[in-house]
Amino acid sequence: PPKPAAAAASASSAAAASVFPAAAKLAAEQGVDTSAVPGTGKDGRVTKGDVMAAMEARPAAPAPAARPAAPTGPRPFADREERVRMSRLRKRIAERLKEAQNTAAMLTTFNEVDMSALMAARNGYRDVFEKKHGVRLGFMSFFVKAAIVALKELPAVNGEIEGDDLVYKNYYHIGVAVGTPQGLVVPVLRDADRMGFAEMEKKIGDFGRRARDGKLTLDELQGGTFTISNGGVYGSLMSTPILNPPQSAILGMHKVQDRPMVIGGKVEIRPMMYLALSYDHRIVDGREAVTALVRIKECIEDPQRILLDL
Repeated sequence: PPKPAAAAASASSAAAASVFPAAAKLAAEQGVDTSAVPGTGKDGRVTKGDVMAAMEARPAAPAPAARPAAPTGPRPFADREERVRMSRLRKRIAERLKEAQNTAAMLTTFNEVDMSALMAARNGYRDVFEKKHGVRLGFMSFFVKAAIVALKELPAVNGEIEGDDLVYKNYYHIGVAVGTPQGLVVPVLRDADRMGFAEMEKKIGDFGRRARDGKLTLDELQGGTFTISNGGVYGSLMSTPILNPPQSAILGMHKVQDRPMVIGGKVEIRPMMYLALSYDHRIVDGREAVTALVRIKECIEDPQRILLDL
């Protein structure tokens, strides 16, 4: 009678002979036991397709356990730390920011804008504007108007992804990010394209006051199609703003700073601002994002384009 070692070797050879080489290689790489795979090839041999089918039929691996949010042991400097429970607003902000990072294919494009013309226009009409409308003329209303010019030309920047559909919106609900002691909130200027500068400035001012007092309603914080964030009020020179889901783009404004610029072959000191546009590359192509930011730049550097919708 055959010895046990010889019998095992014979069985192993038979098993190997019943599997095509390509299938055996894939099975070894993926940890598939070919002895349990029914073969559909000639003479019942296991094919590469049989191994792939077995791989697809395997149960999904269990998700790794979430890491504990709280420390499992004493912290070495606990007596010099302060622990505060995260507020509901802060938790919601954290969830939405992580959702944006995990879901969107997020990129950022940058440009810079010469603020000379806008500052001159604002200074020239500031007093008469405030006297007539009872509100100060700020930069934000100009940027909202400029953004709308860009969004009308490039609908994807004002769109969103819903399931397998791309949703293009023919309305312009612009979110204006406002920092508060409790966290960042983004109240929405609904149908901003139908607003004049005075109405917009009044609304933005009202949002800011009520945001700091925690009096904004949930409805005022929902439904935006595009967001503008101004880190410049805190001194930020440049940043990469994060998307506000399910929106596909966000504009970041920054600090106005005098810088030497070459104008007509000569160096001049100009008030410059860096602009950043973060976008979801799943719906917005690079060409569209860059063009949108250039349009905003053009409108700010020549404010008459806003009035003429150019």
